[in-house]
Amino acid sequence: MSRARLILVLAVLGVAVYTAAAGSPDPAPSAASASSGRVTRVVDGDTIHVMVGGRDENVRYIGVDTPESVKPGTPVQCFAKRASAFNRRLVAGERVRLVRDAEERDRYGRLLAYVYRRRDNLFINATLVTGGYAVPLTIPPNVAHADEFRTLAAVARRKGRGLWSSCRSS
Repeated sequence: MSRARLILVLAVLGVAVYTAAAGSPDPAPSAASASSGRVTRVVDGDTIHVMVGGRDENVRYIGVDTPESVKPGTPVQCFAKRASAFNRRLVAGERVRLVRDAEERDRYGRLLAYVYRRRDNLFINATLVTGGYAVPLTIPPNVAHADEFRTLAAVARRKGRGLWSSCRSS
């Protein structure tokens, strides 16, 4: 089994175990706070495009940050290409459920969402943190999963997963 596949399997198992122990990862969203669609493009590790209601939405994952790979004026950061590739394997072409938090959009007009893969309800934001592909990024008032992401990141760091063992901290 390739290292990337092993990491994917471990990330999925970690999230599944955590979710089973903690209960549902989010309360049942109201119709106003959730939508679904198909991923049309993966931009990088924490941004995708999703066709929602006939409109192509630029979606930024809430609560997580992956190293930059496509930001203008910014060099490609350590582990950015791996994070982007991992995100692509998780969601490219997939149907996803988008769950909002307090704010609908960021200052760039991107839809903000917790993203769940429809076929198995995999919580993508948490999976990225569990595998060491993303770090928590808490921007109030969007804080519904902030504690969960901090806990998952602490475990990933302690176990040296992903960027935690590949990138030197400054």
